[in-house]
Amino acid sequence: MATGKKSSVLDYKPLGPATWADFEELFGSRGACGGCWCMSWRLSRADFNSGKGERNKALMRGAVIAGENPGILLYEDGQAIGWCSLGPRETFPALERSRVWKPVDDKPVWSISCFFVRKGYRTRGVSVTLLQAAIDFARKSGAKILEGYPQELEGKKLPDVFVWTGLAASYRKAGFEEAARRSAAKPIMRYEL
Repeated sequence: MATGKKSSVLDYKPLGPATWADFEELFGSRGACGGCWCMSWRLSRADFNSGKGERNKALMRGAVIAGENPGILLYEDGQAIGWCSLGPRETFPALERSRVWKPVDDKPVWSISCFFVRKGYRTRGVSVTLLQAAIDFARKSGAKILEGYPQELEGKKLPDVFVWTGLAASYRKAGFEEAARRSAAKPIMRYEL
C-alpha cells in the first residue's frame, strides 16, 4: 500500500507485545482520547468511565499480553500513523447493549469499533487504507463478514474526535455495503469476505 508520496510505504501489523510500544506512542499520554485506550466498546459504561486513563491502558495491555489481537496498527515508513480496533463481535459488549447496532442477522461477524489517526495524517485517506488492512487481517484470521458502524455526515463537519467510528464514505470507498440503518446518521456497513 502506498500513499500519494512516492517515497512512503504503508503497511500494517496486528497489535501484540512486539508492537505495544508503537501503540502506546501513537495514543500518547491521553490514551488517544480522554483515557480511552480503545476500551469504550469492550467494557460496561460504568467500568469504562471509572477506568479512564491508566486502568483502561492496563486492561488493554493485559489483553495483548494474554495473546489477544484487538486491532491493527498502520505504519508509514516504520512509524505508527493509525489504529483500527476489530475482532469478533462478541468482544465488544457495548454493541449488544445498542438498539441502533444490534445484530442484523444471526451470521457470525467481526466488528470494527474504532479508528485513531495521528494528527497530521487525518483527511488524507488513512481510514480507507486502515479499512483495507482490516479486511486483509480479518480474512487471514478466518472471519467471513466484517462489519462497521460509521457515521453518515451528509455534508456536516464534526471535530475529528467525534468520528472515531469512521465515516460511511470511507467504508464505501473500501468496498463495504450498507446492511441496515436504524438511525439516519448511523448505518451498519458490511464487507463479505
